[in-house]
Amino acid sequence: MAQGSGTPIGGAAAPKVEGDLTGQGGPYLSATDLVFAYGSAAPVLRGLSMTVGRGRLANVLGPNGSGKSTLLRILVGLLDPAEGQVRLGGIPLAEYPRAALARRVAYVPQETATMGGFSVLETVLMGRSPHTGALGFESAGDWHAAREALRLTDSEPLAERSLDELSGGERQRVIVARALAQEPDLILLDEPTTFLDIKHQHAIYGLLRRLVRERSLTVVCVSHDLNLAAAYADDLVLLDAGRVAAAGAPADVLRPEILSPVYDTPIEVRTDEVTGRPYLLPRPPL
Repeated sequence: MAQGSGTPIGGAAAPKVEGDLTGQGGPYLSATDLVFAYGSAAPVLRGLSMTVGRGRLANVLGPNGSGKSTLLRILVGLLDPAEGQVRLGGIPLAEYPRAALARRVAYVPQETATMGGFSVLETVLMGRSPHTGALGFESAGDWHAAREALRLTDSEPLAERSLDELSGGERQRVIVARALAQEPDLILLDEPTTFLDIKHQHAIYGLLRRLVRERSLTVVCVSHDLNLAAAYADDLVLLDAGRVAAAGAPADVLRPEILSPVYDTPIEVRTDEVTGRPYLLPRPPL
């Protein structure tokens, strides 16, 4: 779908197709005209632009191959776009020293290697590495930050256990705690609830929602689960073939006329009577 100008969130019902999710706080994270390809392959991102406001929980959605994970890696500085620019707090990402960027941005990839032999507390303390000196010795403040991250993720009872002994949901909370120990302003997560059961999916998203509300963190999350995103996100960015197909509040983006062409399948959208948020029911082809 072609990009174009849109109306502000909360205004007319038509969704924005440029990813302007700044809310009332103004832009905090922005990407402008991103183009990216792996080697000589066709571009994965094709002139993608989006913005996210400070203290928002934004979910990036889209079918397989739409560019979600690639976008996240560019936003965190792990990949450099062929064209376009990412800004954080109004400053081009390329101008941040690596140490300064590590203190400000935390990244939780989709595949997180298990670090055998380390306890949960030791694992979370690794998140303090951007703040420790050249010798890597932890200060009392580093230990306090690690303990606080464990508390926020309800992982304190796990502190002395080995990471290898944990369930998938427990391990995911610990990895998020490690990211929180960095004391970042921005957290980027790639499919943080993959392979988790319903209880742990809601626990992770409930934690992210609480951190945004209580700590004014900015969270950008890639997800395949449209219903989970609709239940917790402030804003949604829907990608289609490397471009922003729609962006805005869940009720503005999750519409049959928008989703069905993007996912190439009939989709019914209903409204939850309790929360007022939309939820989806895929329709099997007749």
